[in-house]
Amino acid sequence: MPIIINIDVMLARRKMSSGELASKIGITPANLSILKCGKAKAIRISTLDAVCSALACQPGDILEYRPDEDPSTPPSGA
Repeated sequence: MPIIINIDVMLARRKMSSGELASKIGITPANLSILKCGKAKAIRISTLDAVCSALACQPGDILEYRPDEDPSTPPSGA
């Protein structure tokens, strides 16, 4: 997937545990784990807002776009 979620990087910079972040933003540690490992298909804007607020960061600090390695692969839904 070309969207990379770098929550671990911000957690390390803020010296915060995953459990502490999950508690602060009101989601389960299991759902935070799904976000962190990139298996989530979507993220609500309210969740992104809560993550950014708790980590004192911008969305661009945790979301990164990396194009697919194979340029001949058409995007999904095309």
